[in-house]
Amino acid sequence: MRLACTVTRGEFGLEAPEVSVEVCLSGGLPGLGIVGLAETTVKESRERVRAAIGQCGLKFPNRRIVVNLAPADLPKSGGRFDLAIATGILAASGQVPAERLGGIELLGELGFTGALRPIAGLLPALLAARRAGRTVVVPAACATEAGLLRGADIRLADQLLPVLRFLQGAGTLPMPAACVAGPPPPGEDLRDIHGQHLARRALEIAAAGGHNILFVGPPGTGKSMLARRLPGLLPPMTEEEAVESAALGSLAGHAPPRVWAWRPFRAPHHTATTASLVGGGSWPRPGEVSLAHHGVLFLDELPEFARATLEALREPLETGHIAVARAARTVEFPARFQLVAAMNPCPCGYHGDLARPCRCAPEQIRRYQERLSGPFLDRIDLRIPVSRGEIHLGDDGPGESSAPVAGRVGRARDIQLARAGMPNARLPAPGVRHWCLPAADGLRLLEQAAARLQLSRRACDSVLRVARTVADLAGAPAVASAHVAEALSLRTRCLRTPAA
Repeated sequence: MRLACTVTRGEFGLEAPEVSVEVCLSGGLPGLGIVGLAETTVKESRERVRAAIGQCGLKFPNRRIVVNLAPADLPKSGGRFDLAIATGILAASGQVPAERLGGIELLGELGFTGALRPIAGLLPALLAARRAGRTVVVPAACATEAGLLRGADIRLADQLLPVLRFLQGAGTLPMPAACVAGPPPPGEDLRDIHGQHLARRALEIAAAGGHNILFVGPPGTGKSMLARRLPGLLPPMTEEEAVESAALGSLAGHAPPRVWAWRPFRAPHHTATTASLVGGGSWPRPGEVSLAHHGVLFLDELPEFARATLEALREPLETGHIAVARAARTVEFPARFQLVAAMNPCPCGYHGDLARPCRCAPEQIRRYQERLSGPFLDRIDLRIPVSRGEIHLGDDGPGESSAPVAGRVGRARDIQLARAGMPNARLPAPGVRHWCLPAADGLRLLEQAAARLQLSRRACDSVLRVARTVADLAGAPAVASAHVAEALSLRTRCLRTPAA
C-alpha cells in the first residue's frame, strides 16, 4: 500500500477551506474511487485525470486507487480538485517526489489533453493560501485574477506536464504580472445636474459619512442621475477592500474588470428576486448586495421591488453581512454597501407636483407608500424630496463639478477614520454617545423633534450620525445645534399620504 497527500482548496463563501487530497494505492481490482462528500462533477474527474496523465506520457497506475478528500463533511463540487488528484496519484506511484508537495497547493481543472482550465472562485483560495504561507499553482488562464494579489507566491501553468517538472525540480513556473487598475469609469459628473441644490448637498453628506439615502420625486427630476454620480464622490478603495470586492466577483464567476480597484456600482432591476439580491442557489453564490460590497447599491423604483425582497435587506443594512442558510450549511457573505434608492411619490408619479396634477386616489397612494415598511425606512438616514424646479435651457450654467466635492468628502472621511476607524454611518451606539452628542441646545432640539415626529431610538442615533458628518464637512470639532437642525431637515417626511 502506498500513500501520498496533496493540498488544495474548497469553496465555502470567502473562507476557501483547506482540502487534503489523500491518495491510496493498494491491491485489488484496478479502478479509481473518490470519497469525501464529492458531487458528480468531482467524481467525473476520474476520466479527466486518467486521460491527462496518459497524454503527458506518464503511466497511470494499474492498481486500485482510492482518493479521499478531507475533511469528509465539507461538500466539494467543480473541477478545481483535478490537478491535486492527478499529482497525488503520480506521487503515490513514485513518479513525482512526495517530499516536494508539503508547501504547495494545487488548483485547476484538467482537460483530456492535460491542459489546465480556469476555475471560478479562485481569488478566495489564493487569499487563503497567502495566509497559510504556501506556494500555489493555478491555471495560466487565471493570470489576471492571480495578479491582483501582492505578497503571494503564485505560479502559473497551462499544462499538467510543466507542473510535474516543477515538482520534480527540473523546471520553473512563471509568476503572474501585477494587475494594474485601469482608469476610473468614464465620468458621470455632478456638473451635469442643474439646480437641485438640496439633493446635491444631501449626496455630498451621504458620500462623506457613508449614509444611505432615498430620493423621492416625480419622473424626470434627476433622481437616477444623482444616484449614478455617488461613486465618483467616494474615496478610492484601499487595496484590501479592492481585493475583497474582486474576490466576491470571483465567487460569482465574474472575471476582474479593468476598473476592479474602483468602487462597484450595482443597479438591479425591480423584478430581481430575493435570491438574486441577497444571494442563494443550491450552491450559495453572492447576490447583488455582496457584489456591491464597499460600493453602491442603487435601487430605482423602490416600491416596485417585492416587499419580501426589501425586508431581506434589513440584515445587511444593519450588520454589513448576509447569511445564506441551506439545510446542510450556512454561508456568510460580506455586504457592506451604501444604499441609494429612488422612487416616485405615488403610482402615477405626480403627487405633490405643481406642474402636473396627480391622478391617484388617496387610498392608492397610501397602499403604494406602505410597500416600504417602517423598519426598512428607519435604516435610511437621508430622505430627500426632489422637485421639478424651473427649466432655463441654455441659461443655467453648470453646477459644481464632482472633483471639489470629492475633495471635501475625502477630507471629512479622513477625519472620521482618524477618530473612530470607520465612517460615521457605521458608528455603534457607544460611538454615537461618545462622538456625536451635541451641546445642550442641540440635544433639546433633537428631543423636541423626536417627540413631534415620533422618531425611534434608531432614528435619533441616525440623526446624530448625520449631524456628526455635517460637522466634519464644516471642519467643526463638535456637533452644534445647526448641524442637528440640518440633519433633521434631511430626514424630512417626504412620503405623505393626502387626506381621503
